[in-house]
Amino acid sequence: MPVAVITGASQGLGLALATHLAESGWTIVADARDAPRLAAAVDALPGGSHVAVPGDVADSWHRGALAATAADLGGADLLVNNASTLGASPLPRLADLDPSTYAAILDVNVVAPVALAGLLLPQLRERRGRIVNITSDASVEPYATWGGYGSSKAALDHASRVLAAEEPFVRVYAVDPGDLRTAMHQAAFPGEDISDRPLPSTVAPRLLSLVLGDAASGRLVA
Repeated sequence: MPVAVITGASQGLGLALATHLAESGWTIVADARDAPRLAAAVDALPGGSHVAVPGDVADSWHRGALAATAADLGGADLLVNNASTLGASPLPRLADLDPSTYAAILDVNVVAPVALAGLLLPQLRERRGRIVNITSDASVEPYATWGGYGSSKAALDHASRVLAAEEPFVRVYAVDPGDLRTAMHQAAFPGEDISDRPLPSTVAPRLLSLVLGDAASGRLVA
């Protein structure tokens, strides 16, 4: 069975994609910070010997555990860097963003995905695998109060392009899934009704077709 490492897989888009991949015969190595929620989510995945590895992607030891778990299963065919943080809610203006909060945003949204990709690249190269970095339209549009998150995703977009240029045997995608009805999106709009946003399950099939297809590396909108 092919193996996928998915961060932020206990809910939202990460869980939706994990479910679709599991239904297609993949084995999932799932990450999230909330251990009980992650365990429940992984237990509910169809088929396979899926593994929950709770922890924080900003922790280098935890990233090593994810890579080791994938290796024990035969090697990763896919890495989905889905875990992200807004840093603060409600979102502050960029000039008012606390520097330590900004550093934490960059650590989770840029440094951790690049570092995890680096750990998994030997497995991905061998298996002609793929990396999917979840980005946002905030990386290209200057939305007020989205400066911290948006600039982190802009950095991830560019890091994805560089990885694609450096890794001829691994396809690297930066994917903007659009506005979705997720806990993180709700945190960006506290007290507002976001029920008009589509559920993550509506874009998971598009991501699955990307993983299984032959599209060249690049930035895509799901």
